[in-house]
Amino acid sequence: MISVLIAAVGIFGTAIGAAFTAAIAAKSDGRRQAALERQHAREQQAHTDEQLRELRSEHLRWRRERRQAAYLDLLDALSNADRANQRYFRDLRSEPEPVPFEPARLAEIRELFKGAEQAHHKVILEGPHTVAQAAHTVHTDFSELVGAVEEFAQAHAIAQDLTEFRRKVDTAGDTFLASHRDLLEAARVALDEIVEAP
Repeated sequence: MISVLIAAVGIFGTAIGAAFTAAIAAKSDGRRQAALERQHAREQQAHTDEQLRELRSEHLRWRRERRQAAYLDLLDALSNADRANQRYFRDLRSEPEPVPFEPARLAEIRELFKGAEQAHHKVILEGPHTVAQAAHTVHTDFSELVGAVEEFAQAHAIAQDLTEFRRKVDTAGDTFLASHRDLLEAARVALDEIVEAP
């Protein structure tokens, strides 16, 4: 009977040992599985982060290209209108006698200026605020310059003393050139900021 009892205790001990070993193995497997899941989650997060970085980089390239195109459109449109305005003013100054007022030439300048106005709106939409503000200032200053040339042309047509009108055109021209330089600087800084963004 003792041998049966010893055998039963042995079997019971072996069963407890096996259960204990199985529990430890299961716990160890659980830890290993949890570690694998954490590692997988980290890898997934790293992959997602990399995708987000690539998307952000692509978006910044796209944004820079759109801004640059808008800035160039405005600068080109302003240059076209400014050349026509300067040509008209030079032609008027080269004539010592009164020259009849030419609404068609002024209409051509204003039509070119309309193109600059449309480009100006694109720049305001593309931003940033510093460039939008500089674009607004240069737009306003050019409008003043066109108005000053128109006044000069009207005064020239009726043989008025042109001294004050010429001074007004020169002042408006200097103001326009200064705001044009400010726009270029603001646009350059904005484009550099996009390139250097993380």
